[in-house]
Amino acid sequence: MRDFRGHRGWIVLGFGLALAAMTAAVWSYGYRQALDVLARQGEADLELASDRVSTQLQVYQELAVLMARHPTFDRLSSIEDRQAAISLLRQVADSTAALDVFYADASGRVQAAAQGLTGPDVSGSDYFRRAMQGALGTGHGVLQPLNRRAFFYAAPDFGEDGGVRGVLVTVADVEDVEQTWRGSLPAVFFTGRSGEVFISNRSELLLWQRDPGEVGLHPQDGRQVDFSTHKVSGHDIWRLGWGPYLPERALHQAVDLPVIGMVGEILLDTAPARRLAALQAAALAAICLAFGALLFLATERRRSLALANAVLESRVAKRTRALSASNMQLRREVKERQDAEAALTLAQQDLVQAGKLSALGQMSAGISHELNQPLMAIQQYADNGSAFLQKGKADRAGENLGRISDMATRMARIIKNLRAFARNESEPITRVDLVKVINAAVELTQARLQADRVTLDWQSDHFDAPVYAWGGEVRLAQVFVNLINNAADAMQDQENRYVQIVIHTDKRLAVTVRDVGPGIKEPEKLFEPFYSTKAVGSADGLGLGLSISYGLVQSFGGNIQGANVEHGAMFTVELDYWAEEDVA
Repeated sequence: MRDFRGHRGWIVLGFGLALAAMTAAVWSYGYRQALDVLARQGEADLELASDRVSTQLQVYQELAVLMARHPTFDRLSSIEDRQAAISLLRQVADSTAALDVFYADASGRVQAAAQGLTGPDVSGSDYFRRAMQGALGTGHGVLQPLNRRAFFYAAPDFGEDGGVRGVLVTVADVEDVEQTWRGSLPAVFFTGRSGEVFISNRSELLLWQRDPGEVGLHPQDGRQVDFSTHKVSGHDIWRLGWGPYLPERALHQAVDLPVIGMVGEILLDTAPARRLAALQAAALAAICLAFGALLFLATERRRSLALANAVLESRVAKRTRALSASNMQLRREVKERQDAEAALTLAQQDLVQAGKLSALGQMSAGISHELNQPLMAIQQYADNGSAFLQKGKADRAGENLGRISDMATRMARIIKNLRAFARNESEPITRVDLVKVINAAVELTQARLQADRVTLDWQSDHFDAPVYAWGGEVRLAQVFVNLINNAADAMQDQENRYVQIVIHTDKRLAVTVRDVGPGIKEPEKLFEPFYSTKAVGSADGLGLGLSISYGLVQSFGGNIQGANVEHGAMFTVELDYWAEEDVA
């Protein structure tokens, strides 16, 4: 079996090498044949483009020859004669779309011009000197400051003595010539005697240069571009990196155009030729591969099927065991997660309750004083009432009984707030009166604030109607108790102690609790559990109050923030307004 496999490997390798060599030969032959066809097409396209340019420029050539004989240019001595000549030239320029038409005397001074784009003197131009020799002069250049490419035809104006007395020049706009064939052919460009690209259907090639002896082109600004050339069956192939609208590999052809004094050149994309050669090679390779594959599959089919069947059964069994194990593991993880969520919910409830009891412990001294004071007053008023009854002063005894009733009502209200604050609230969030909640929190902390000489600024009487918000009455009261106590704790070591509570009924309901303490040292850690700025081992708390408050406000769909202000710190509790449509 091992010898058979090694022999089979050599057969496959030999077949692959032979197929690769045959494919390369077919590709090379097909590529050369396609280049021959492409070259013939390029010759036709270049001839067509050259004829277009020559034909369009010939209109301006004939115009120059005909206008040179116009009798208007016989008389240019007076201003009126020159104005008549200028008017004539302008009409001709407008009718023929010429960029400019002008007449210059034998010294090169322009006597009349339609636009006057070339300046007052053209004696130094080649086309003028050629026309002064009695022949048709041609030339091209870039007119400034318009930066317009122009082609010049200069026709001599012969006098009665047979000499050249002046020259009429027509200036053709090269952009108008290009307009009719731009983009309709492969990349075509025409270079002048100096090697400059002057006319092209690809604007990115305009004014590129070719130095003497150079094959390719380079931009006018002198920057380097990718270029290389090589021969394939006598054809000149250029490798270009000149822009997205020019081929990367192109067949280059050129033709001399002595009529306009330029050389026409064309760049034909060789990608179709390469694709055609590749298609031919691929077709041959596909046929050979299909034939070889049929032979190979005929000998390997039975063995491959048996091997694949065994491998498949093994994989199915292995996958089945893996899926069973994964299913059991997933069930255990679901059960553990459910248990963890239940434990977390219970721990959160216990933590909230512990926070409330801790706050009650901190307020216990003040609450005891609040209850003890009315009790002592009740005892005193009861004794006084008995004395007044014995003396027959029933009205005075009635006053003492009324005062005892007021004291009992005050004690009942304090005990009611304590019982409501201490109970473990589990009802869902609903409508709560925010003013009533803050009043309850203020009453719970009032004794502590009075004991610590803290001035509280809370104007509850400013609200004529309840301010309803989404929340839980007891849990929301715990939030404000924590904020008030924290504010009082922060001002323990200073004389000025002031807390301000304000309800803002803007677009979103918000309550601010502001103090004049030292501020927040580490705002980024403010709501982290067990974070506290109090001394280690202090009995004032474990650093859970703000963390619990943060969780409670989040559960109502609100937000709580703490920040330093100009004097002290300010906490903002944002809540959602309660509305009837929300309940619906």
